[in-house]
Amino acid sequence: MDAKRSSFTGVVSCVCISLVLLRSVCCISVTAPAEVSAVRGSAVTLSCSFSSSSSVTSAMSVDWSFRPAGGGGPDHTFFHFSSQAYPPLEDYFKGRVKWLGSPSAGDASIQLLNASLSDNGTYTCAVRNPPDVQGSPAQTVLSVTPQRVSLAFTDVGVLLVFVLVPSGIITLLLLGRILCPCSPESPGPVATHHSPIEELAGALNMKMTTCKRNHTNSPSPSPSVR
Repeated sequence: MDAKRSSFTGVVSCVCISLVLLRSVCCISVTAPAEVSAVRGSAVTLSCSFSSSSSVTSAMSVDWSFRPAGGGGPDHTFFHFSSQAYPPLEDYFKGRVKWLGSPSAGDASIQLLNASLSDNGTYTCAVRNPPDVQGSPAQTVLSVTPQRVSLAFTDVGVLLVFVLVPSGIITLLLLGRILCPCSPESPGPVATHHSPIEELAGALNMKMTTCKRNHTNSPSPSPSVR
């Protein structure tokens, strides 16, 4: 009976130890945003965070790889970190990758400088922290778009908006009043409104008619008697 108990206790102990060992080597988790957008020419941050059941040591390593949009084949590793950053030296990303990570805080992020349309694709972040060396890497799809054209008000634009536009509106209103006279509200059966030019012409015509009448009705001078 004692032998059976000892055998059972030994089996349980082995199972527990195996579970602890499996937990210690399989519990690293890596996460990253599914999609990131950027404007051409800007600096874009590719975030990556991880958590490990073991304390982070100098043996921790980070690898970033890239697969172009629509391209096949395996991912191409372009950045490596292990105690220090190893940026690409002879690659398309040369001089354009900056390490932003902090291993003690579980951060393995990088920054891509001067983003271009050719940077569109899938970026993979893989982290290893021995004895945690197993775990699925995280992927981020980067979409770089052309730079947006911003509308800026220049001195000419300000002049057009605040000076010429109001002047044009006033000019149109005056022309409309001259060319298209409107009937004023008056009790008379027929009421017409004349433009300033027509009123001036009528006044001159009336004055000339009055002068002609006065000249016609004036008595002729009597003949002188010698």
